Amino acid sequence: MKDQTVLFHSTVFGPIHSRRLGVSLGINLLPDDGKICSFDCVYCEAGYNSQGSGTTGLPTTERVAHDLEAKLQAMKAAGETLDVITFSGNGEPTLHPEFPAVIEIVNGLRDKYYPEAKTSVLTNSTRIFDPKVAEALKLVDNNILKLDSAIESTMRLIDQPASREFTVERLVEALKQFEGSGIIQTMMLRGEHDGKPIDNTTDEEIEALISAYKAIKPRSVMIYSLDRSTPEERLVKVEKDELERIADRIRTAGINVTV
Repeated sequence: MKDQTVLFHSTVFGPIHSRRLGVSLGINLLPDDGKICSFDCVYCEAGYNSQGSGTTGLPTTERVAHDLEAKLQAMKAAGETLDVITFSGNGEPTLHPEFPAVIEIVNGLRDKYYPEAKTSVLTNSTRIFDPKVAEALKLVDNNILKLDSAIESTMRLIDQPASREFTVERLVEALKQFEGSGIIQTMMLRGEHDGKPIDNTTDEEIEALISAYKAIKPRSVMIYSLDRSTPEERLVKVEKDELERIADRIRTAGINVTV
């Protein structure tokens, strides 16, 4: 393992060019000098939670509104395009206590300045058991929900959830509420962590994922692999051709998949 911290140092950042979402303006609802997350994923580009939560605290709804509107005004004046406004940042965005209110604010500003743009949330799915958070997620265009493995031991090794009550069984059941609208995102990888092998590309893993996808009935599934440095050094990227073969297996089950 290495001491990695790759943080966003502002509430609104970008725009950046996302390979999956296009020209994306990011929103960080977490501290700008630390990380807060309900997972401690071995592949997180922001590093492990042990780096601490920093000193700046969570941005207020007023700050989010002010910073986003200023950025959108500047982009509009410069004639810049925008495809999507994406909630990601230094941890899990739905942990912000005012997350539902922030979604309403961001949707309103999007409608005012770039009505053709989409809103997206990258979430680890740990807060979808809260009805208010779940309803807020249903208001965004791309509700992107994490499911890295449908096998409990693998999920725990890869994602390292903070809560023992968070299980694959509970997660799959809760994800069903987004039938037809949610987008499931799965990180495919191999390697080792704490002396334990990691590989969610095996036949057993893929079949378990397919069963879970069938139960959830998402709008689509996104599978991807490592693209940046990770805090766990003993991880291996799954190459594009193999991802395509895995995607074909999932498509055969009648599920819409992108790589």
